[in-house]
Amino acid sequence: MTSVARIGRTGRRAVGALVARQTYKNLLYLFLAIPLGFLYYFTFGFGVLLGLLLTLVLVGVAILFVALLGARIAAGLERRLANALLGLDLERYGDVDDAPGTRSRLRAYVDAPSTWRAVGFLSMKTLVSVVALLGVIALAWIAELLLAPLRYPTDAEFGELNGEPLVWSIETVPEAALAGALGAALLVVFVHVANAIAYVCGRMSAALLGEPAIGR
Repeated sequence: MTSVARIGRTGRRAVGALVARQTYKNLLYLFLAIPLGFLYYFTFGFGVLLGLLLTLVLVGVAILFVALLGARIAAGLERRLANALLGLDLERYGDVDDAPGTRSRLRAYVDAPSTWRAVGFLSMKTLVSVVALLGVIALAWIAELLLAPLRYPTDAEFGELNGEPLVWSIETVPEAALAGALGAALLVVFVHVANAIAYVCGRMSAALLGEPAIGR
């Protein structure tokens, strides 16, 4: 009985992720990472590279500083997203003093560790966006399997291998039932993997985007 009860608890935990509110917050965070990650890559990555290439002239320094300042602004957006969707409570780093004068203020931004933490986080967010995009593709395949019992006969396509399409022709009731069961099992696995990735993103955010709020 103990083994049966343990298996039952494990099963409830596995399926429970499907109805947990935090799961859907995690999925929204990861889906938003797709456009944001690629936006960071093409804007800040290009800006930093162009600024470094043109550092011998004044315009290069200006481009580099604008890119760094943009990274700080984007890090603020990411901090708010992490607080709202990943259950964190982070405040911005207080390592930029209100130095008098424009030159001193600009130097304070460049010297601040939080500026370079922001650059590091945005660089890693690009990798997260690639993983999230692959997750969307996997979710589309899972949806095909889940919907098979409702629309068979059908062909479930799973990409290509050596230039040939991978297709499962679902034509009978047993095949449709098997496809639906397989889709349900894969969906459970998918949400647990997504939750694990979101957890890693939360740890990244806590390490690079801000300090835990105190007194709340």
